[in-house]
Amino acid sequence: MGKLSFSKAMLVLGLLFLYLPMMVLVVYSFNASRLVSVWAGFSTHWYGELFRDQQILSAVWMSLRIAFYSASMAVCLGTLCAFVMTRFRGMRGRTLLSSMITAPLVMPEVITGLSLLLLFVAMAQLIGWPVDRGMATIWIAHTTFCSAYVAVVVSSRLREVDRSVEEAAMDLGCTPLKTFFVITLPVIAPALVSGWLLAFTLSLDDLVIASFVSGPGATTLPMVVFSSVRMGVSPKINALATIIILAVSIVAFIAWYWMRRAEKRRMGPR
Repeated sequence: MGKLSFSKAMLVLGLLFLYLPMMVLVVYSFNASRLVSVWAGFSTHWYGELFRDQQILSAVWMSLRIAFYSASMAVCLGTLCAFVMTRFRGMRGRTLLSSMITAPLVMPEVITGLSLLLLFVAMAQLIGWPVDRGMATIWIAHTTFCSAYVAVVVSSRLREVDRSVEEAAMDLGCTPLKTFFVITLPVIAPALVSGWLLAFTLSLDDLVIASFVSGPGATTLPMVVFSSVRMGVSPKINALATIIILAVSIVAFIAWYWMRRAEKRRMGPR
């Protein structure tokens, strides 16, 4: 009984440590004062100011598009990498390839951003592309490091797939491609969704790499927030953060519910 009470207490403390700052931020997003640390009454004034700020709105739209494209491409590339790491165990150089795929996980973002910047500069000198750094270069950069996270998530799921079911399907006449779409894809779908959400979040949150590979015409949301914070935190940032927290919570709940139903269907009635 004592161990159970201790575990519950630690769980509550851990959740408070994680979510209490967010709750405080949400409360202060309804602060009427211009000072973010001084409560002056309830007001939704800063939400109206936020939706009138074209710089922030354009940065939000830019970040959402880049995050969507980066996450989608990262799922495609990361899934291919995961198949190589889990299904081609006898391939020569597999260990080296796996190490190179997972290297961005431990690589400092400053090194990654500088390397990609030098790559884009060299490409512009050799082939004339990219002419200037913008949305395309940020998309490529984010896809590069997000693919590693997706590969790790999907490979862990692929290791749990029962290969005998795939072999049985091919024995019954399914081609490898049809077996993938009919058997393997539904099983690893929760991992694909998790990897996509993780890549989307990482891309939306990135500041360091985007600062290296972006140009004057491409400003992401973290860059706008960081530049505004250096001159003093505006209550509009609290309102923006509250909206993001709400949106992420809704998406996470929908993804959790969908994966839970998919897992129940996969397990079947008992």
